[in-house]
Amino acid sequence: MTEIGELTVGVLGGTGPQGKGLAYRWAKAGLKVVIGSRAAERAEATAGELRELAGVGHIAGADNLECARQADVVLVAVPWDGHGALLESLREALAGKIVIDCVNPLGFDKQGPFALPVEEGSAAQQAEALLPESRVTAAFHHVSAVHLVDPEVAEVQTDVLVLGDDREATDLVRALADAIPGVRGVFGGRLRNAGQVEALTANLIAINRRYKAHAGLRVTDI
Repeated sequence: MTEIGELTVGVLGGTGPQGKGLAYRWAKAGLKVVIGSRAAERAEATAGELRELAGVGHIAGADNLECARQADVVLVAVPWDGHGALLESLREALAGKIVIDCVNPLGFDKQGPFALPVEEGSAAQQAEALLPESRVTAAFHHVSAVHLVDPEVAEVQTDVLVLGDDREATDLVRALADAIPGVRGVFGGRLRNAGQVEALTANLIAINRRYKAHAGLRVTDI
């Protein structure tokens, strides 16, 4: 496992369900976490809530720019419609850093969720195009936000597919997944294959709606 104990993890979109849940789990695992939001006050309010929930003090809040500056590794967990503009504005602050994109470009209509077309091929590939000096990976698309933030769930039983073209970066992201009890990071291929991983989220949402569950993925025989 890649050594992650000294890292500061920034979570852009840390006030939303997915970002908040992952921030909570990483803080519980002993990692220093910075919650990012458009408003520093909102980020700090969420950080305070998580400090109390996790029983730790190493969770801080900041605006998105300061979050990106302070962090060694940055998770992008923002709504798809603001994804491109936010990353473009943070290009300089994210230069040289590992960026984990977990954004799912989805639409919803009366028939349910569906994958949206992305010009670059996927949200992660859009991030790669906008952040040429960053080490972009894709991961954490399918982890239940409900389970992540629930302190009664001791282990979040799921695998996390990690995609990217930088072996050292994907190994580190897999280690961040492994830091969450019950979760296993699994290399899922090159970043060019992120589109189908993001789109699969629509199928999982449909499964969860039908079966009233919080389903994830398990990869067999490894």
